[in-house]
Amino acid sequence: MRFLWKCAGGDHYILERATYSDQIKYMCLGGIVFATGAMAGLAGGYAFYTIFSPKSAAVLNKTKTIVESTSYIPIDTLTVILSIIFGIIWGLMIFNIDRFIVTSTGKGDGTEKITWDEFKSAIPRIIMGTIIAMTISKPIEIRMFQTEINNKLYEKQLELQKEFEKKTTANFQERLNVVENELGVVGKQRQDLINRIKIAEQAYTDNLMGKANGIVAGDGPLSKALKSQISALNGELERFDKQNQNKIKDADKKRKDILAEKEKVLATNIQIAQGLDGLLERIKLSHEVAGWQITLFITLLFLSIELTPIFFKLMLNKTAYDYLAENRDDLIRAENGIEVRYDYYKDKEGVERHLIINHEAEKIIFEKIKITEIQKELTEYAIAKYKAKEKEKIDADLDAYIKKINPDELTT
Repeated sequence: MRFLWKCAGGDHYILERATYSDQIKYMCLGGIVFATGAMAGLAGGYAFYTIFSPKSAAVLNKTKTIVESTSYIPIDTLTVILSIIFGIIWGLMIFNIDRFIVTSTGKGDGTEKITWDEFKSAIPRIIMGTIIAMTISKPIEIRMFQTEINNKLYEKQLELQKEFEKKTTANFQERLNVVENELGVVGKQRQDLINRIKIAEQAYTDNLMGKANGIVAGDGPLSKALKSQISALNGELERFDKQNQNKIKDADKKRKDILAEKEKVLATNIQIAQGLDGLLERIKLSHEVAGWQITLFITLLFLSIELTPIFFKLMLNKTAYDYLAENRDDLIRAENGIEVRYDYYKDKEGVERHLIINHEAEKIIFEKIKITEIQKELTEYAIAKYKAKEKEKIDADLDAYIKKINPDELTT
């Protein structure tokens, strides 16, 4: 209970002497502040892990792992440790900010009614609380819809991968066409030979299967003729390749190099597509999956948790704790010589202001002024005495005095 009192900025010495109702109120208030810091730590740690965890594995593999074995989910140990450290630091930061917001929020006029002036003075704290609530809600939101987001993210990765593959294929096809164009007539002649061989092979196969019109299936005279034709065409292709061996080798090498480079680029494209797994993309998909109504509801939920202490303090009536706290403050001011005269004067805008008199400080200032005045008076008296003494010396022996202050005066 004392810990929660500290979280709410309450004085445990006074609360122990206040009513049970005050003790419970400040305990609940501190519980909200502590819970906000704890949730901020969890959200910050998860956000850190989402941002900095390795993205080499596809979301599909993660989803498959979860489906096949729910007892094992691959994680990165180093990122987990760093996320825990960051989450603790982030949670403590938010906890400290929340504690400051709550403790700096007064009770207004001490009634349950929240007036416009009270609300206006609380606007900066409300804005700060709203920002904190939104930063907490988003990481928790993407964790709540993780499965749906993973499925959508995998679809987007596939789309991006197909788009990369399409562009890559078109790019490398242009390079292959350039290689083919470099062969010129040789390439076309060789391709014509290959096409003729394919046609002859297809005719030979159709004849064996009996697909040709009017021909009985089997290895007859026509089949032998076609087989002889295929052999002749293959021989012609071999002679052609020998004659144009260097050109064809160069072209084949270029083709192989281009195809090997294409495979590398395609593999890189897959990794890039799988890397589409950042925090921003997941937040976008969470809005798409859940819809604006669910997203707004979750944000409002955290807003209510974050802003409750502020409005709670504005709605509190003054109780024994407040009077005891005021008495404590008055005693501290009295012991230190501080006097407050409430609504003593009006400023230029006509607003009533308190006059604060620091008696201890004024006492010290008064002593310093008097000491300075006395020192000044004594200095003046000493100068006057010195002046009179010097006059006596001049009257007694003028030449000796002149010689004393200027030895060269008489010799000249």
